[in-house]
Amino acid sequence: MKLSNCLCALLMIQGLSTTVHAQAVNYPSKPVVLVNPYAVGGPTDLLGRTLAKGLTEQLGQQVLVENRAGGGASIGAAYVAKAAPDGYTLLLGTSAAHVVTPMATSVPYNGIKSFEFIGIVGSVPNILTVHNSMKLETLNDFLALAKSQPGKLSYASAGMGSSPHIGAELLKFRAGIDLMHIPYRGAAPAITDLVAGTVPVGMLNISVVQNHIKSGSLKALAYASTKRSPSLPNVPTFAEAGLPNFVSGSWYSLAAPANTPTAVLDRLAKALASVQASPEFQAAAAQQNAEIYSLSRAETLRFLQDDYKTMQDLIKTTGMKLLD
Repeated sequence: MKLSNCLCALLMIQGLSTTVHAQAVNYPSKPVVLVNPYAVGGPTDLLGRTLAKGLTEQLGQQVLVENRAGGGASIGAAYVAKAAPDGYTLLLGTSAAHVVTPMATSVPYNGIKSFEFIGIVGSVPNILTVHNSMKLETLNDFLALAKSQPGKLSYASAGMGSSPHIGAELLKFRAGIDLMHIPYRGAAPAITDLVAGTVPVGMLNISVVQNHIKSGSLKALAYASTKRSPSLPNVPTFAEAGLPNFVSGSWYSLAAPANTPTAVLDRLAKALASVQASPEFQAAAAQQNAEIYSLSRAETLRFLQDDYKTMQDLIKTTGMKLLD
């Protein structure tokens, strides 16, 4: 009787394995949901919808964007982490979803272990701006002023724990300056106060401030990337402006729930690479100043792990707060 039960159990396991394999080989056979853990209309949403359109063409099944905003991107991330590991529910992840929020507060998932990472879709660098009334021309001018008035200059970010906030705190640490943080609930209200001069300094994604820089409403002092932005070629990188090895921005990953079959992940990785190579996606990315990263799945996991360690070290060294 016991031997019979063991044989039955073995046959059931083999049958389940065969079914899972068949589903992976035939993937996708129905529409795929791409969860965006932010609100409709923001930079993440624009990039996500462009990605979804490209994936739809590559996979031969419709990829639908579903916005599940809130909780520092943890609501959408938790939803995907708990979804069936079959490749039909994906996450457009960020540092907030996978690193910052899980590090700052209790969430019902592990930012890295609860997911399989397919690739880095792209990254949008941050840029340091000041209101024109400050009459500053260079990064060194700004740093000299900040050092002469410790704790008096305030800067706007897109919120506590956001990549602009972390970038500005990294700048404070690296340059030895003290600034007052004014966190906003997103980039839009931050820009309103920056342009009005209510807050004199801003550290935000270039995609949301470049029009104000071009119009002359804001002065850009340094770009947090390894090379200059094609849309703002006259703005030096931080390295060119005198602060070497300073890179900061918002990266976007494509992830699936942990234990998703390897065949499905490989199919998605191939589709993502094809989308990133397409002229349409590259044009859309360029419009947002998004830098495209061509990383393997293994390289993407290391990228996430490195980001996590960098964040841990930054918090330990600076004592920065991620939440109010």
